[in-house]
Amino acid sequence: MIEPLDSILLLGNPKLYEVSPEVKHEECKGLGVVIQSMHEAMMAFRKKYGRGRAIAAPQIGVMKRLIYMNIDKPVIFVNPTFTWKSTELIELWDDCMSFPDILVKVLRHRSCRIKFRDLEWNEHEWGLNDDLSELLQHEYDHLDGILALMRAVDKKSFVLYNQKQYVNFVR
Repeated sequence: MIEPLDSILLLGNPKLYEVSPEVKHEECKGLGVVIQSMHEAMMAFRKKYGRGRAIAAPQIGVMKRLIYMNIDKPVIFVNPTFTWKSTELIELWDDCMSFPDILVKVLRHRSCRIKFRDLEWNEHEWGLNDDLSELLQHEYDHLDGILALMRAVDKKSFVLYNQKQYVNFVR
């Protein structure tokens, strides 16, 4: 049996660069095992690293447009799409479960609106600001095979996590 933390695909795995297809309505009933795996992987990551608020299905090798977020309660985003992104950008040091020892400076939209379905196929649309906006943009990128490293502000926008004292770490 694979330990939950070992189920997270790490930088270099070619699956991380694939675009994930949408979840079909009839697939929702079978997603319980996938969501449980995402939850367990994220909780194991939190236990080891003390961080981790959301995970995209491709990060555990499930190539579907599915995001699991657990801040104060679990939320499942099925087939999310952005309906709006602010022109105002924020610069931040981003981290990722797929490269836990690296921080990368990126630009993200300060605010956004995201439309998604839940497991019962009900449609929702949320407005997100600041840290939740950047979090969902990060996870959404995974659905399109984009890693935060690919969004680096410049060639000097990388630091090892244990060296974060050398950057203005605002997260």
